[in-house]
Amino acid sequence: MNSLLHRLTVGLGSMAKRCGALLAVLLLPIAVLGYPTVATAANWDVKTLTVRENSEGDTTLLTEAQVKSGKATFNRSCGSCHSSGITKTNHNVGLDPETLALATPPRDSIEGLVDYLNDPTSYDGEYSIADIHPSIRSRDIFPKMRDLSDEDLRLIAGYILVAPKVQGSSWGGGKIYF
Repeated sequence: MNSLLHRLTVGLGSMAKRCGALLAVLLLPIAVLGYPTVATAANWDVKTLTVRENSEGDTTLLTEAQVKSGKATFNRSCGSCHSSGITKTNHNVGLDPETLALATPPRDSIEGLVDYLNDPTSYDGEYSIADIHPSIRSRDIFPKMRDLSDEDLRLIAGYILVAPKVQGSSWGGGKIYF
């Protein structure tokens, strides 16, 4: 009886190890796809974390903590319409660097994006869109904007400018990546 119990215990332990190894092999690719920051951790270098501060060309070096905080705030406040840098209501205007640079005024800097988040205008800069786009100016009708500080806006802007350097062309790539 003792020998049977011992063989049963050893057999179950061996099977658990094999199942655990198989599970690890199957789940690792899913974990990497689900959490791309694991696969892109090597991209957190000075070049990646340096973004334009203003239209004069001054730059700012962000910390990894600032980018992560900006990402969390972006996801809470902007992510429902701008997941992965797209604009769900207009796939022609994304948050990719080229599109931001061609806006009037240009939005490819922290200062430009913060200005937009305070009081958004149409892509050509001709008129205000604060009534239809969340902003500090329209926080009375967009509750997600009510608690955002100037620093939160800067962190969101920093994340928007770093994200394409980490995610590549899938940031702002529109529906071709969905």
